[in-house]
Amino acid sequence: MNYAHTITVSLPYEEAVSRVKEELANQGFGVLTEIDIRATFTTKLGAESADTLGDYVILGACNPVLAEKALAAEPDMGLLLPCNVVIRRSPSAQSTTIQAINPQTMVQLSTAPEIQGVADHADERLLAALAALEEESSK
Repeated sequence: MNYAHTITVSLPYEEAVSRVKEELANQGFGVLTEIDIRATFTTKLGAESADTLGDYVILGACNPVLAEKALAAEPDMGLLLPCNVVIRRSPSAQSTTIQAINPQTMVQLSTAPEIQGVADHADERLLAALAALEEESSK
């Protein structure tokens, strides 16, 4: 099993970040955290490290209904929440990569039978968001 769903889009980086947030919202996800890895590298490691990496942000996306079900079934699932979504573009790239965690990862790590349903619903919604982005990019 691949732990990430990955697409590549022709959208500029900033537009991709904005559109990812919109599509996540359309699927019932809010963004709880936003980690700008490039800015962190610049501060902690220097501009050269940041420039080598390029643009890179990690969004912590959460669907409260699904999170509630997962945590009710197994409180330790909080270790796997929120669902991470990465938007990245290396300096030489002509496209932007968008990745979302595959929620089926939870199923591999849990013995609670309810987690399968939560993972299925989260997966369906994340894949729908990615599909909408891919469709928009191909126009």
